[in-house]
Amino acid sequence: ELSPFLMFDYAVPQHFKPNNASLRGVGQHPHRGFETVTIAFKGEVEHADSVGNRDVIKPGDVQWMTAGRGIIHQEFHSNEFSKKGGEFEMCQLWVNLPKKHKMTKPHYQPIVDKNIPVVDLKEASVDGECSEETVGSVRVIAGSFLGTKGPASTFSPVELWDATIQKKGTVVDLPFPDDFNCIVFVRRGEIDIIGENGNPKRVEAQGVALMKREGGGIRIQSAQKNTSLLIMGGLPLNEAIAARGPFVMNTWDEINQANRDYMMGKLGK
Repeated sequence: ELSPFLMFDYAVPQHFKPNNASLRGVGQHPHRGFETVTIAFKGEVEHADSVGNRDVIKPGDVQWMTAGRGIIHQEFHSNEFSKKGGEFEMCQLWVNLPKKHKMTKPHYQPIVDKNIPVVDLKEASVDGECSEETVGSVRVIAGSFLGTKGPASTFSPVELWDATIQKKGTVVDLPFPDDFNCIVFVRRGEIDIIGENGNPKRVEAQGVALMKREGGGIRIQSAQKNTSLLIMGGLPLNEAIAARGPFVMNTWDEINQANRDYMMGKLGK
């Protein structure tokens, strides 16, 4: 029900005081066999890796890192954010790589907010048609929404949308490919997911809904104003998974090789 996704981690909004003493974040660590996707909602994160990429993602930005055959990276609060302090809110998603791309060259996609297209979200009517009233928006990070494509390059079909519904009680329809897995994460607010029988299923703030692959898209009604959602989906890879710590491959022999490569200093070059 989750493929091609491996993990989703959400850092709830938290206020950090100015800090000039120690770095906050995660020091150098390896990855192999998948991609990490970090979305910044509030605050700043500075990234550096073993193949020379260095970048700061700010509110609205996305960092899409392909570990592939291996990379070593670190993620800390940026120097500027550390000095000033402030509200911090982020999420990270791990996307599995197909077997044939597990050992691809490491790659880094810095996707800034201004390069992420925004599509108006229209209110759905009772008969399933959309009205002309704009009730929210969808930032298309990966995949496509109503014909608008996101900037992220992926190794398998993936949809990643950052959606906002402005008014309480608004019904919207989100078309979604029939054969894709789909996850709905409520970042802020509350929603009711309307089933084919018309019955609502409430999902509260920081709740997750795993959708069935029944086709026809997703019908959602906002239960609070300014509701924010993250819609994640993709074509299942249907391949064996062997995972241990920061390595995700297809066999345990490949996991053991990844450990050996890391210990011998071969990983991340």
